[in-house]
Amino acid sequence: MSGHSKWATTKHKKAVIDAKRGKLFAKLIKNIEVAARMGGSDPEGNPTLYDAIQKAKKSSVPNKNIDSAVKRGAGLEAGGADYETIMYEGYGPNGVAVLIECLTDNRNRAASEVRVAMTRNGGSMADPGSVSYLFNRKGVVIVPKGELTEDDVLGAVLDAGAEEVNDLGETFEVISEATDLVAVRTALQDAGIDYDSADANFVPTMQVELDEDGARKIFKLIDALEDSDDVQNVFANFDVSDDVMEKVDA
Repeated sequence: MSGHSKWATTKHKKAVIDAKRGKLFAKLIKNIEVAARMGGSDPEGNPTLYDAIQKAKKSSVPNKNIDSAVKRGAGLEAGGADYETIMYEGYGPNGVAVLIECLTDNRNRAASEVRVAMTRNGGSMADPGSVSYLFNRKGVVIVPKGELTEDDVLGAVLDAGAEEVNDLGETFEVISEATDLVAVRTALQDAGIDYDSADANFVPTMQVELDEDGARKIFKLIDALEDSDDVQNVFANFDVSDDVMEKVDA
């Protein structure tokens, strides 16, 4: 996952200070609203909501916005939309498999925006099931490094069901089965280890190694997809070496 995850980490840092901050805030707020609707307004009894709130706080979303989203989702405040999750599948440049997770109150708009972003950026839509088999649903927890070593993190999460800990440079990435995500996150908290985000993500089972040109094209496609308010997450099975990543960043 090296290049892919490093890119995600870089992007996360940039997103917080980015002009797109409003867009990122909106997506995090939507996550909270949906989590509250699905599992109730109490974060202690609703792990998905707990993690959605944690991620929003780490991205500097104001507390009042978070509280309002919880209330709207739980039906305690007017104005909540009825969002549904839709997955689209496709291929990007260089045959990279792409999964696009949408959270939308307008299925037609979401489909149209995804299709336009794909076709304008060298991608193509694929039939349901033709791409998703290349991914597994996994728990992914991102831990800021600070003074921590890989052994510190591994020691905290091994008994909780973690499968691997990856060093991403400034952060560690802890991978587990999606069903063990809460146990892993809780084990970190019990060990006094701070974490940035805990999500059930789609992790690729095989990867396409990209050169500089391929990396630029796939990043452009993902940026175009994420520009849509309806697109919540984009998962893709590419890998980019550190050398190529440096060239792209430059």
